[in-house]
Amino acid sequence: MKIANSERLSALAHIVQIEPWIDDCELRELERVIQSTFVIEHELTREFEALTARLTGAKHAIAVCNGTAALFVCLRALGIGRGDEVIIPNLTFAATANAVILAGAEPVLCEIREDTFCIDMEKAETLVTNRTRAVMPVHLYGQSADMTAVMAFARQHGLKVIEDAAEGIGVRFDGRHVGTFGEMGVLSYYGNKTITCGEGGVVLTNDDGLAAAAYQLKNHGRKKKGTFIHEAIGFNFAFTDLQAAIGIAQMKKLQRIVLKKREIRDRYVEKLRELEHFLPVQIDSRCEPVFWFTSFLCDRAEELSVFLANQQIQTRGFFYPLHQQPCYADGKHIRNVGQDFRISEGIHKRGISLPSSYSLSVEDQSFVIGQIRRFYANRD
Repeated sequence: MKIANSERLSALAHIVQIEPWIDDCELRELERVIQSTFVIEHELTREFEALTARLTGAKHAIAVCNGTAALFVCLRALGIGRGDEVIIPNLTFAATANAVILAGAEPVLCEIREDTFCIDMEKAETLVTNRTRAVMPVHLYGQSADMTAVMAFARQHGLKVIEDAAEGIGVRFDGRHVGTFGEMGVLSYYGNKTITCGEGGVVLTNDDGLAAAAYQLKNHGRKKKGTFIHEAIGFNFAFTDLQAAIGIAQMKKLQRIVLKKREIRDRYVEKLRELEHFLPVQIDSRCEPVFWFTSFLCDRAEELSVFLANQQIQTRGFFYPLHQQPCYADGKHIRNVGQDFRISEGIHKRGISLPSSYSLSVEDQSFVIGQIRRFYANRD
C-alpha cells in the first residue's frame, strides 16, 4: 500500500543537514578527564595535538579555543597587523575576514573559481600592493584550493601563506594534508565539522619559531604555564581537556566518518544524475576531498530549500559572498567590496548543501532524493 506523504512525514524524524556522531566513545574519554580532575588544558590536550600532528603530517599542532582565534594567532605570529593587507576569497565564512580585521590588518577580497569555488589566483594578481603581506586560501566545503598556484603566487610576490583549512580535516592535495603547505594553517573542530570537539581549533606549522610564537600568543604571552612572567603580550585562547576528550574519541572515528560521507555523496550523485540542472561540485583531480557537506549547484535553489523544509528536510545554502555582507557595507574594514563578483554571486544563488551526517540512513537519504525529484518533476 502506498503511504500518503503526510503519513510518511509523521513516521520520519526531522532529517537534519548535519550533526555530529556522538556516542559512548566520547563519554569514556570524558570520564578520563573527570577522574583526573584536570579539566583545563593538560595531558589529553597534548594527546589530541599529537593525534592531529600525526594525521596532518605537521611538525607542530597547537590547540586553541576555536578556529577564528587560531587564524588570529597565525596572523599575529607572522607579525601581520595594522597597515597590512591579506588577500582572501570572497566566498567563505565571515570568520576568515574577521580574523584579519581582529589582527588589525585589512582583508582584500578576491574572486573565486567557477569549478572548485576556491580562490582564483589569476584574479589575485591585480590585488597585490606594497602593503600586501599574506594570502589566505580557504579550502571550501571539504575541497582543497589549488595549492600549487597559491604557493607559486606567494613566492612570486614574497607573501606569507596562511591556510584556512577550517573545513578541511582529512583533505589532501597532491598527497599532502591541507594546512601544511604554507607557513601556517588552521583546522576547526566546531560542532558541524567532519569531526568535532564542540568548539576548538588547531594551528599547524612546521616552523619551530612560529610554533613557539603561536603557543605564547594563546597563553597570555607566556612561554609556559604555571608562571606569572609574561615575556610578550598574549591572550587566553586556551583549549581544555574536556574538548580534547571529545576530539580524541572523534579522531578514532574519522576514517569511518569520511567513508560514510563519501558513500552518501556518491549515492546523491548517482540517484540525481538524471536531473539536468542539478550538478555536483567539481573536484580537482589532485585533491582527495572529504565531503564535509554534500553540495550541488541547481536551479531554484532557494525555492527547493523551502520545499524540502516543508517535508521536514533541512538543507543549507552556500556562504553569503563577503562583498554583500551588511557588516562590511561601509567599506571601512575590508577592501575591494565594490568589484565585480558575479561568479561568487551566481554560485551562492545556485548552491545547496543536502543532509550528509554520519547518522543519515539509506532510507532517509532515499526520501530526500525522492523529494528533490518530486520538486523538479512538478516544475518542469
